[in-house]
This record gives sequence, structure tokens and C-alpha cells, in this order.
Amino acid sequence: NFYENKNGTMFTLLGFSDYPEMQAPLFLMFLAMYSVTVVGNIGMIVIIKINSKLHTPMYFFLSHLSFVDFCYSSIIVPKTLTNLVVEDRTISFPECIVQYFFFCTFVVVESCLLAVMAYDRFVAICNPLLYTVAMSQKLCALLVVGSYAWGVACSLIFTCSAIQLSFQGFNTINHFFCEFSALLSLSCSDIYINQFLLFFFSIFNVVSALAIILMSYVFIIATILKMHSASGRCKAFSTCASHLTAITIFYGTILFLYCVPNSKNSKHTVKVASVFYTVVILMSFLFEHVI
Repeated sequence: NFYENKNGTMFTLLGFSDYPEMQAPLFLMFLAMYSVTVVGNIGMIVIIKINSKLHTPMYFFLSHLSFVDFCYSSIIVPKTLTNLVVEDRTISFPECIVQYFFFCTFVVVESCLLAVMAYDRFVAICNPLLYTVAMSQKLCALLVVGSYAWGVACSLIFTCSAIQLSFQGFNTINHFFCEFSALLSLSCSDIYINQFLLFFFSIFNVVSALAIILMSYVFIIATILKMHSASGRCKAFSTCASHLTAITIFYGTILFLYCVPNSKNSKHTVKVASVFYTVVILMSFLFEHVI
């Protein structure tokens, strides 16, 4: 009876239906950004694969980041595009859970990979003579596998937590995808444990990754300041600035949405912020690495 009830639960993704006059412009905007993200990331993976000169740790991590970005956006955007042009915006509970599982997995994996890439740049800039030894193929593979494993583990914890929630009748999710906190707000179950898990793991993942990134960049900047070449310093600072800007937007949005207990953010603010880390930030990462 438990699984029958769950399978019978239906949700409506409200999305941006509050603004009917904006449906067409939003569809075109999301479609354009998604197209750039898909073509750019797939192109990046293919170029790195076929060009032997790019078979280095940095591009190895970048190819996986491109793959994660592609999967990440493909989980959310196609459904969002569909809901912008159809009247029936329903989604079943199993579909909702599957969408959330993969979404959560790739968010955590992306967070881990960004930290790994910062560490890789730290070794390359601060210890260039030991770079090939320190960043061996075995270590690179372990770091990537560990990122995916941790992403799946965190996602399983949240997904199993969500499966235990109870819902009554037909529910409206005031979002454009099945986001965990939106599901919690609709549940008629006691959600204290669920909220604690969300808050704890969000804080742990973000703080851990940011600590690695910030420590790496502190040493990177200190090393850059010691460089004698002015052009070399300018190029390095330019690269660091663009990378840190993208990371600030990504982690800032995650902190804003998930790491503030009992957030008073309005539904519209949450949706706009979610667009940044599900669509916009992926394009910024892409342009940053292409440039």
C-alpha cells in the first residue's frame, strides 16, 4: 500500500506560469542557453579526447566537469522547456524522485570537482617541478571516482529521506523542478530530520569544498605575487579572477538556498536564484574555460 500510494501521488510544477506573458521569451532564453551549454560541453569533451596535447590532469578534470555540466542541465532544462509550452505540468512521485536523485548527484559532484581543480592549479603553480609526480594518473582517477561516489552517497541519503515523506492528494510545487525543500514544504510528515540532513550535508559539502578552494588560491596568489614577469602575473590574476567569480556565484547561490535554516526567501527569489545555478552558471563555466 505504501508504494501504491507513492506511485499515485502527482505533483504540478508551477514553474513560471505566474507570468503567462513571459512564457515565450523564457522558452527562447532557456533554449538558447541550454543549446550553448550542450554543444559547448560536448565539444569540449570531444576536443580533449582527440587532442593528445590536452591529455593532462587539468583537462582530464575539465572533461569530467563538462560531462557533469551537460548531465546537470539535461536533468532540469528539458522538463522546464516542456512546461513552458504545455498546459499539463504534472509529474508523478517516482519521476520527481528520479529527477531529484540525479540533480543532487551532479550538484555534489560538481562541487567536489571544483575543489579538485583548485587543488590541481595549486600544485601546478606552486610546485611546477613536482606536478607530474604529485598529480599522477592514479591520483587523478581516484579524485574523480571519489567525487562521483560522494555525489551518489549524498544523493541516496536525500532521496531515501524524500521517499519516506507522505503527501495528500494533488500537490503543487512552486518551482520549475523537483527541488528537495519544495517537496518538504508540501509533505504532511514530520520533516525535522529531513531539514537537518539537508542543512548539515549542504553546510558540510560547501564549507569543505570552499576551504580547499580558498586555501589553494591563497597559496596561488602568494606565488603569483612573487613572479618577476609582469605579463605572467597579469595573465595568472586574470585567470584566477574569472574562475573565482564563477565559483562565488555557484557557491553563493547554494549557500543562499540551502545553508540558511528556516530561510525567509520568497518563492520568486528562490526560483530566480535556482535559474542561476541550474542554467546560467553552467554557461559561465563554459565560457571561462573556452576563453
